[in-house]
Amino acid sequence: MTTTPETPAAPLVDLQRLFIAIRRRKRFWLATALLGLIAGAALAVVLPAPPTAVAKVIVVHQDDSPTDSGTLMRTDVAVLQTTQIAEAALKKLGSTDSPDDFMKNYAGLGLTNNVLQITVKAKSNEEAVARAQALAETFIADHVKRSQAAAAAQSQAILDQRKNAQDELGKIEQQIVDEEGKGRQSSQPTLESFYSRRAALTAQISDFTSRAQQAGIGSPQVAAGTQVVDAARALPQAFLKTTATNGGIGFALGLALGLALVAVGAVSRDRPVLRREISTHLGASVIAQLPSKLRGPARLWRRSRAVAERKRVATTLVRLIKQEPRGVSLLELGASKVAAALSLDIAAELAAEGAASVLDDLPGEDVRKLARETKSDVSVVGAVDPPGTPQERRVGVGTVSPGTAWTDLEHLGQETVLIVKAGHANTLWLHTVARQLADQEIPILGVVLVDPDPRDKSDGTLWDGLHTALRGRARPAAAPAPAEREDRLDELVARVAERVATTEQPTRRFSPVRQVLPPALATPRPPASPLPPPGSVSVPDHLNAPTKKFAPVKPQKRPTPFKRDHGEPSHKGDLEPEKSAEVS
Repeated sequence: MTTTPETPAAPLVDLQRLFIAIRRRKRFWLATALLGLIAGAALAVVLPAPPTAVAKVIVVHQDDSPTDSGTLMRTDVAVLQTTQIAEAALKKLGSTDSPDDFMKNYAGLGLTNNVLQITVKAKSNEEAVARAQALAETFIADHVKRSQAAAAAQSQAILDQRKNAQDELGKIEQQIVDEEGKGRQSSQPTLESFYSRRAALTAQISDFTSRAQQAGIGSPQVAAGTQVVDAARALPQAFLKTTATNGGIGFALGLALGLALVAVGAVSRDRPVLRREISTHLGASVIAQLPSKLRGPARLWRRSRAVAERKRVATTLVRLIKQEPRGVSLLELGASKVAAALSLDIAAELAAEGAASVLDDLPGEDVRKLARETKSDVSVVGAVDPPGTPQERRVGVGTVSPGTAWTDLEHLGQETVLIVKAGHANTLWLHTVARQLADQEIPILGVVLVDPDPRDKSDGTLWDGLHTALRGRARPAAAPAPAEREDRLDELVARVAERVATTEQPTRRFSPVRQVLPPALATPRPPASPLPPPGSVSVPDHLNAPTKKFAPVKPQKRPTPFKRDHGEPSHKGDLEPEKSAEVS
């Protein structure tokens, strides 16, 4: 049983086609990157960086430790970005600006666990320096104040605990006096417990006193160590550095935007670029490819190469037009300039052997314009001009772009060669072109691909379209006569039989099975005779005689090994055949 192979499902995103589409649209995304570069550089010129001042402050923390991961410095940066600090700094400067607006113009950055950098922007360098200095001093004063407030709070808490201990000690002293006043009736264990408790409270009060004194002193290292280590100064205006930075950022953003737009367009528009895709959608093979019109300085040194390739393709198509009496047309899809130049080259080669002209049916009359620009001697006629003589070769040039009059294409030629620009039309329109040409019964002999991808190595050959392809235009050999075909068939059968007979088989050989024909078919049929009348034919007696019955054949008796082993005589000689009795 033959199974039809399943067609593999098309991938959701063809990476090869995506990369080719991005490479083909490199002018677009390079242009967007260049625009981003120019916009970034222009932004640095039009909107220069405002005057900026920087101050650095070393901050000493009371609970600082070597294992700190920057939490204390992040806390200081957050405190710097508060309205309390901003309002105090503005009050020190005597400014009436809003604290919220001032907070937008400065920022703090922790360089290390103990170094804070303050950056301030203003309208002038002097104002920026003054604000940075005021902000640094305000932050230092707030930091020291918070440290002292914490120390005072801690000292007060220790004094409160000492007061509680002193009150309890007074009660213990009174209890001891009362117990000793009893004289001999006093309890020694109770007095011992009171004495021990009095000693503990006395030591605790002494400790609280020393701790309160230390806490009252505060944290002198915090107040002395927290200071401005780098006075506020204005940063120099680095115009070139700012311009380069803004230009680089604009270039990166423009490049990313261009690549994103090209990738989305390649996936959404679905415009085939590969040779195999265009061949599949049009139902014709790619017979040649041509570069598009050169742009920029490359046309100065590659012009001769492009002209040589175009003339080579024209020579190939001239051979096709010569051997096809019905006429072959050139229909373009997105490559009108290339089709016009190719038609003039074909007509120029045909004119060397006889009359030849070009039938220009392009919407923009590109063939006429190109003939006037190049001053070509080829005759160019229009669609409304009278037809030429039968000896004149006419190359029809038309278009299959949207808006084409499909019924007029048969007047350009009974067969056609499509000149398609890669990536110009989408898949739906390629199917429309193939369907319309099939409805008009205009075979597509091949496709000339314009502006292909130079790295596309796909074949682009439609293998099941040999009857209409250009490679199938060779003259077919004459069909053999019926008798000759039968002789060839007999010869083929004899060769196969000989090969089978001479082949060494692994098993026994048997005589070849020959065809056995009935006598009626093997010998000539005798002339027919009339049947005898009924009842005149008698049946012989021996045919009605009963058959003879024979006794059933009995097997010969053979001595068993068991009997021979027990001394019975073994059988010698041949066995006597048993008698069979006939029963009549």
